Amino acid sequence: MKTKEWRQRLKPYAKANRFKAWIQIINTVLPYFALLTTMGLGIYFHVPYIIIFLLAIPTGAFMVRIFILFHDCTHLSFFKTKKGNQITGHLLSILAFTPYTIWQSSHNRHHGTVGNLDERGIGDVWTMTVDEYLASNKSRRFLYRLYRHPIFLFIVAPFFLFGVLNRLPSKKFSSKAHQRSRWFTNGGIFLTILLVSLTIGIKYYLLIQLPVLFFASIMGVWMFFVQHQFEEVYWERHEEWDFVKAAIEGSSFYKLPIVLDWITGHIGFHHIHHLNPRIPNYNLRKCYYEVHEFKRGKTITLLKSFKVAVLSLYDEQSGRLIRIRDLRKRMVKSNV
Repeated sequence: MKTKEWRQRLKPYAKANRFKAWIQIINTVLPYFALLTTMGLGIYFHVPYIIIFLLAIPTGAFMVRIFILFHDCTHLSFFKTKKGNQITGHLLSILAFTPYTIWQSSHNRHHGTVGNLDERGIGDVWTMTVDEYLASNKSRRFLYRLYRHPIFLFIVAPFFLFGVLNRLPSKKFSSKAHQRSRWFTNGGIFLTILLVSLTIGIKYYLLIQLPVLFFASIMGVWMFFVQHQFEEVYWERHEEWDFVKAAIEGSSFYKLPIVLDWITGHIGFHHIHHLNPRIPNYNLRKCYYEVHEFKRGKTITLLKSFKVAVLSLYDEQSGRLIRIRDLRKRMVKSNV
């Protein structure tokens, strides 16, 4: 089906529901703050910090769920009205550590260019083709290998992105609207830190928020990576690029256990989301089971998803993501 046909087919699911939206806010934000409070009480009553640190994992999971609600607001899909999405999205941006308008611009660019080899660079994971890698000098190759190394990509970079880079000015997003959005989010975070510091102390904030942000950022980046970085992923040059194929073949269905599917706001149904981002997260699951064409999308299970972490280069000849190790083996064979 063409883009217009798909939009018509998915129109019934692209309808916001105020009741469902508010239920999600309640069952997401309240548990998040309850867990933060539990961590604070644990520190106050001298519970071993290792327990507090481990409690940051489920708390971080709820932070990921907050981000999904924030993400829906940026697509103007969470509530029926633009104003409702903007107000809620800006408030959630403080909890998500991500400026609303900047993320909206970057993420919309991602939706419009995913799978396009000639439009990489904004809102995506740095991905080089085999030819680009071979044409690069040693320092650039080293930098790329460092960037794509699982320890850096999934442990170091996520926290740096949400904790530091999202706080800083950017030349790419320097309009007044972007600046106001950044100041709103940063100001909200600063006021939160100030309030906690003047009441229970800055130590509590750091011992609680830092590990929560650490785990949440890792989970968030991992989800995004798996949804667009798998072996048979769709990439084409601009002349051959097709929006529908990019959505269905360039985005995966990340099949998660029911609890993880719920906590991640059903964003695992990512091929549906890319085909029509106006479908709110609470309608994605229903859409998948009622529109049978989506069953043919690329399905990645939780266990199989860990194998994609080492894929680094896109091979235009085979149309697949491969490991740098695979390229080396190929080069050795060609020289024999």
